[in-house]
Amino acid sequence: MAMNPVVHFEMPAEDKGRMRKFYESAFGWETTQLGPEMGDYVIVTTAETDADRMIKEPGRINGGFFGKTKPDQYTRITIAVDDIRDAMKKVVAAGGQVIGGMQKPGEPDEIPGVGLYATFVDTEGNYASMLQPSPRMSK
Repeated sequence: MAMNPVVHFEMPAEDKGRMRKFYESAFGWETTQLGPEMGDYVIVTTAETDADRMIKEPGRINGGFFGKTKPDQYTRITIAVDDIRDAMKKVVAAGGQVIGGMQKPGEPDEIPGVGLYATFVDTEGNYASMLQPSPRMSK
């Protein structure tokens, strides 16, 4: 079985502006605040990317900050998969639970220009996500 890499992280923030300032100042990360149509999500760049926002140096990941709406929200990782629906079946078969996307429970969300995205819970109660990246156009 091929290994699926961790490709993204997410951390909850009670005050996204304060969190942005902290990580920009402490670690030199770049942050970009998106608008309400994207849930006021903050894109976090921790490693240099190309014109398609793909990591230039293998083994590094970028991430984001989302609004903390309840106290039991924690940092999450996102795992890249080739086929999200197949991966969702494997999660269930391995004893996990698929939450799915925010738009339709049990189904992945499509993030325009990024890919299909779904959240799951592992056997230990940890929340994580999976992403089937959109195909990139060749240059």
